[in-house]
Amino acid sequence: MSTQHEAEAGPERLASALIENGALTSDWLPAFQAVPRYLFVPDTIWPGRGGMNRQSDRVIRADDPELWWRAVYTDAPITTQWDDGAYTGPGKGQTPSSSNSMPTMVFSMLDALSVEPGNRVLEIGTGTGWNAALLSHRLGAENVVTVEVDEASARDARARLNAAGFDPLAVVGDGAKGYPEGAPYDRVIATCSIGSVPREWIEQTTPGGVIVAPWGPTYGGEAVVRLTVAGDGTASGPFVGSSAFMRLRAQRKDLPSTQAYLGGMEWPADGAKSMTTLSPDDVGDWIHMFAIGVQVPGLFCRVRWGADGAYRLWLHDTDVTSWATADYEKGRTRYEVMQSGRRNLWDELEAAWRWWDRQGQPGFERFGLTVSGQGHTIWLDSPRNRVPTFPR
Repeated sequence: MSTQHEAEAGPERLASALIENGALTSDWLPAFQAVPRYLFVPDTIWPGRGGMNRQSDRVIRADDPELWWRAVYTDAPITTQWDDGAYTGPGKGQTPSSSNSMPTMVFSMLDALSVEPGNRVLEIGTGTGWNAALLSHRLGAENVVTVEVDEASARDARARLNAAGFDPLAVVGDGAKGYPEGAPYDRVIATCSIGSVPREWIEQTTPGGVIVAPWGPTYGGEAVVRLTVAGDGTASGPFVGSSAFMRLRAQRKDLPSTQAYLGGMEWPADGAKSMTTLSPDDVGDWIHMFAIGVQVPGLFCRVRWGADGAYRLWLHDTDVTSWATADYEKGRTRYEVMQSGRRNLWDELEAAWRWWDRQGQPGFERFGLTVSGQGHTIWLDSPRNRVPTFPR
């Protein structure tokens, strides 16, 4: 930072932006002011862009303090670790594995948590420690337990928390298991995404308590769900907005390669050809992927790019029984489809998309989730209106 004025203006501008977009409410404003983000951002970072899962080149604070400061007080996520810490060189690693989350997302999720004085909170994913510090300021550090699976991240976060004057219980462990020694909790918040709500989180939450977590199906798309835990051990509630978080390590996707489906043959192998009027380019938005994914269990996709914006969308099932492709080219109104295996994956995807279209193309906020002993149920508008799934 070049001047004291710029140092002060950064937080003020960010606060104004967060208040204007509705993320930062009056009850969280004192925590924002008392717990500055810069205290919880390491010296080496990869700034992100708001609303996008893309990182800029590495920024080292000592080399470019103004750019580092500008990144800290931009409403965007900041990647702080790649490849579980294995990557250490210049440039970028393969897969981002820890971050300081986008401030809009941080305060939107804290707002959804609906904390009350005296609440005990379990946080899954300490990350850099900022979220735990905000909760500690609001509720008292004695009421906050934060769990981090990465030992180095946990150590660094604990040091930042202590330097800022906070001492929540910071545990190194598998967040999927919660932290039963500190249970019960009134609130649970996850700063990593999941595809299945761990039973331990529900069991460690008091009846009437709230769980806030980013949730998404295998196919893609993701949104923050706000679950209320019932006395019978179930949990249910609506999705409250789109999200894009790194996956809980215990639930990371390990998906088969495309070649595993072709049996050593070259495409189109034994695929059956058909045509569709549904463009592959109309099924790839975040809400499309969510709406398709909750209806078509075990579906995932890959894209192979060609020339001039053309591409082939590959569909696979996690059981490695079926595959499909749909070819996109600009200017076309009909698209070639190939399908093979036990399931007609493109037909299932298209039926799921058309169901979503018939419902009025609902956004995330019209969907909800119920978790019970029978598993996970996605619903639309009401728990009584279950979203259909394949096979139908």
